[in-house]
Amino acid sequence: MRETIKAPELTPVEQQALEHVWIHTARWLDLAERDGLRVIIRGEGCRLIDAQGRTYLDGISGLYLVNVGHGRAEIGEAMARQARELAYASSATYTSLPAVQLADVLSGITPGDLNRIFLCSGGSEAVESAMKIAKQIQVMRGFPKRYKVIARLGGYHGSTFGAMSITSSRNEAYFGPFMPGVSFVPSPNRYRPTFGLQGEAEDLRCADAVEQEIVAQGPEYVAAVIGEPVSVSNNNHVPSPKYWKRLREICDKHGVLLIMDEVINGFGRTGRMFAAEHFGVVPDLMTMAKGLSSGYAPIAAVAVSDRAFEEFKRKDVGLAHLLTFGGQAVACAAALKNIEILQRENLAQRSAERGDYLLRRLESLRAHPTVGDVRGLGLLCAVELVQDKRTKEPFGWGPPAANHPFSRRLMALMTERGLLSRVFMSIQVAPPLVVSNEEIDRIVSIIDESLAVAEREFEFA
Repeated sequence: MRETIKAPELTPVEQQALEHVWIHTARWLDLAERDGLRVIIRGEGCRLIDAQGRTYLDGISGLYLVNVGHGRAEIGEAMARQARELAYASSATYTSLPAVQLADVLSGITPGDLNRIFLCSGGSEAVESAMKIAKQIQVMRGFPKRYKVIARLGGYHGSTFGAMSITSSRNEAYFGPFMPGVSFVPSPNRYRPTFGLQGEAEDLRCADAVEQEIVAQGPEYVAAVIGEPVSVSNNNHVPSPKYWKRLREICDKHGVLLIMDEVINGFGRTGRMFAAEHFGVVPDLMTMAKGLSSGYAPIAAVAVSDRAFEEFKRKDVGLAHLLTFGGQAVACAAALKNIEILQRENLAQRSAERGDYLLRRLESLRAHPTVGDVRGLGLLCAVELVQDKRTKEPFGWGPPAANHPFSRRLMALMTERGLLSRVFMSIQVAPPLVVSNEEIDRIVSIIDESLAVAEREFEFA
């Protein structure tokens, strides 16, 4: 017998959603007991409209991905044209014209010699693929014992099993034990420095911790080091360029492959096409997804350097890995048109300019008793929340902070006022790259108003 909970004043489609759609990570009973599940009907630019006709500013670009904005008809038209011509060609036997064109475009816009493109259908898949590619490269280089991966505390790389294994906030209670051979090192955090140093010195000490871990594990056992240039799950700390250059040197010294996870950072989000460009570093492998199609189709990729791909030019070996929907033709058409828009409208530069304006406006929130820090790069910003500015006590560590009553109330207040965002240890602010200064002003105003109300209710004011 099916259990039905009737939330008040729901449209039929919202009631259907509540009864049948399994929302990722959400607590179903919370949705049922509050105002039900929001069903978004349409979007345009930075705005979304739900089934009840309510309009919201999309302060988080869907989930850090709708970089070119909602409602781009030309992407839909490109997908329709491709679907009429050819929707699918086997990813294992041959390829399609848009897949070839996309690989060519990506090799041209990624930094350095990242010229070989392995197409996937999601960010977690891209990370899984990158790890498998790295491990196979090490075996083919004559190091069959190199299987370990070093990741960073606070980092997030996906929710499939391997990607979750290298995510430090992984859910041990439900899914452990995880993939063996994974260890974690501190990530740059100038607000809460692990080693008690200041600025660049702290960043470089974190880089040295990577080398210490490689030595501790044994270089002959380590396949790769992985990290996001700017880690959202770690509250958007922006390290010194010297940090990434030092990691590059360390990996080269020990024969370890460097994987940069640009799933969130890529395609203009940080003010450059790829965040790696800020740091002057070319990794051995780079993962990308999200902004690759701005969410118009599920697609991802791993870009591999020429030097790393060299091992696969042998006659007797191929990559022991495949994905059915990797390089699906319609998704590739969406990505091609999306990149065309990014370049035509110079949206990476726009992200840099609007990001500077957003960061300046967010600085005004420091007057709030619960705002500990404000930081970001391009249109990827965070307002870190604390219970005590002096001790920097957070409302929780990592994703569980989203379940603190203050965080949940703040999220509800922002939504009521017409802003969709995320709140965990920080308020995440990452609107589409087409956002206007007027829309930024409204986003900051809603956060300001919502913080004031929540602080009064929880007696912080």
